[in-house]
Amino acid sequence: MFSVRGCGLWVVASLTKKHLPLARFIGDGAAPSAPNFDVVVIGGGHAGTEAAAAAARCGSRTLLLTHRVDTIGQMSCNPSFGGIGKGHLMREVDALDGLCSRICDQSGVHYKVLNRRKGPAVWGLRAQIDRKLYKRNMQKEILNTPLLTVQEGAVEDLILTEPEPEHTGKCRVSGVVLADGSTVHAESVVLTTGTFLRGVIVIGLEMHPAGRLGDQPSVGLAQTLEKLGFVVGRLKTGTPPRIAKESVNFSILNKQTPDNPSIPFSFVSETVWIKPEDQLPCYLTHTNPRVDEIVLENLHLNSHIKETTRGPRYCPSIESKVLRFPNRLHQVWLEPEGMDSELIYPQGLSVTLPAELQEKMITCIKGLEKAKMIQPGYGVQYDYLDPRQITPSLETHLVQRLFFAGQINGTTGYEEAAAQGVIAGINASLRVKHKPPFVVSRTEGYIGVLIDDLTTLGTNEPYRMFTSRAEFRLSLRPDNADSRLTFRGYKEVGCVSQQRYERASWMKSSLEEGISVLKSIEFSSSKWKKLIPEASISIVKSLPLRALDVLKYEEVDMKLLAKAVPEPLKKYVESRELAERLKIEATYESVLFHQQQQIKEVQQDEALQLPKDLDYLTLRDVSLSYEVREKLHFIRPETIGAASRIPGVTPAAIINLLRFVKTTQQKQMAIN
Repeated sequence: MFSVRGCGLWVVASLTKKHLPLARFIGDGAAPSAPNFDVVVIGGGHAGTEAAAAAARCGSRTLLLTHRVDTIGQMSCNPSFGGIGKGHLMREVDALDGLCSRICDQSGVHYKVLNRRKGPAVWGLRAQIDRKLYKRNMQKEILNTPLLTVQEGAVEDLILTEPEPEHTGKCRVSGVVLADGSTVHAESVVLTTGTFLRGVIVIGLEMHPAGRLGDQPSVGLAQTLEKLGFVVGRLKTGTPPRIAKESVNFSILNKQTPDNPSIPFSFVSETVWIKPEDQLPCYLTHTNPRVDEIVLENLHLNSHIKETTRGPRYCPSIESKVLRFPNRLHQVWLEPEGMDSELIYPQGLSVTLPAELQEKMITCIKGLEKAKMIQPGYGVQYDYLDPRQITPSLETHLVQRLFFAGQINGTTGYEEAAAQGVIAGINASLRVKHKPPFVVSRTEGYIGVLIDDLTTLGTNEPYRMFTSRAEFRLSLRPDNADSRLTFRGYKEVGCVSQQRYERASWMKSSLEEGISVLKSIEFSSSKWKKLIPEASISIVKSLPLRALDVLKYEEVDMKLLAKAVPEPLKKYVESRELAERLKIEATYESVLFHQQQQIKEVQQDEALQLPKDLDYLTLRDVSLSYEVREKLHFIRPETIGAASRIPGVTPAAIINLLRFVKTTQQKQMAIN
């Protein structure tokens, strides 16, 4: 056994350990008898909390190490969760019994479904969140999770041992060394560093080492990972200034009210904690040519925008928008930060100009003429690790039992971090139990799309989820995430509670029964027109129509259908969610059949496993170019399907690999 420091490497503590009352650290009510855990999770952000809770739900004794307990659940940037694509991830995290969706249902101040003009497959559940309330509720959840211990402290070093011969990797992690010199042994370690790896905050020409405002970066850990052989890259992001609520003239702005009724994020929430009439509005304003002038005249005072480091393409700074899209007006959403907060978050105004110029720019915007800036916007530059160095289970290729989740993998956003966190936590626990990894394929969920994109394509800019990234988005809808993932989570992993499993089972059987009943009811189109005159049913030819076909009409919902045919349909409108899901199933019935055929074809490729110990650089039994060999050696795809998605791996190479796999399988079967 040896530590990284013993190999000439070391990790600098981000903060010295603070001694808080024991009750703040212990999640299960008692201190562990020995510093020995199944899983250690480093970092208490959105990835870390999901990872720690998931590992504990799977039955592993888990330790969550965080610099400060009071920052667990902190929303470092925007006060919102969800959106287009991101709402899908939240539903899938929830289907695996993750935390963020339930906590959002207890902490939101404005709930709205985006993309309503399009089909339900691409609706985006979104909510403005009360920062203080979310943090308080998340801390309560984490500190009361059975088998989960929370400790405030910093990691000084990694403990490494010899690798397991049956797995790839140069060594195996077996614990961590803390700032006080004590050690914690663990069977698996999950690293969720956020923007802390060599993090630097930038305002104008000033640069300060920090992971986020007020927190020191982790410099040594980045060096350690680099010296272990990981390929390290650099990314940047930013956040807007915060504005005093009382200084904004809302009366002249476009007001956006929340949905009524509010749609919860979680499948187990009947409703959200707050009534629509008690929720807070958002307001819309826009930039103008004067804002462009201030940005362009002061580029020489902005080191962040001059950096070659890549920033987020889909959430750019106002400087980037002015440079990329000149002479345009840009939206600025004024969002509340909480029920009792005096701050407004100007979404779309991420900026890194000097503070005095930020104030000048803000007061040029309609409604903000007298606005008072409480905190300036700033940029963050940080290290990330090329995600092609991890497997679909999020375990690293180089170091066995070491898992990465969140921004360390090049993603941006709370939801992307949470999705990776729950998968990393599950697999860290499974690794301890010597069980096969839990992998979500891109045919099963947006989580699968996210991880497959990262592990096969990599990224050179902060990656965020969109519905357009998913090939099978008509099947991977927000409404059916439970039917796709909850049963797998319960039966294969044990991370899903009995209560959630029973609810998902009831919904599944109710949907199947409801669809069967709707198919069995059949009248002529003329009769349906008499029963439901609101529906645009053609009666030129009086053809037989099933109730399921009638439900496909835009004007018809289950409530209207049950009114026309009370027996046997009235019982299917007692549950709002069931009625809505039956409507969605009817909407997509015809196209889903064809998509399922496409999914089966992809799943056949995914079923063809590539041997994990293949040495692509020296392999003689298959004809591959050296470029292809290098890519396969670095990324190490687990299936033929994953190999086919790697840029530069040609169709000819895939055919040769396919032949090799089939020949190898035949030889193995003959031996057996």
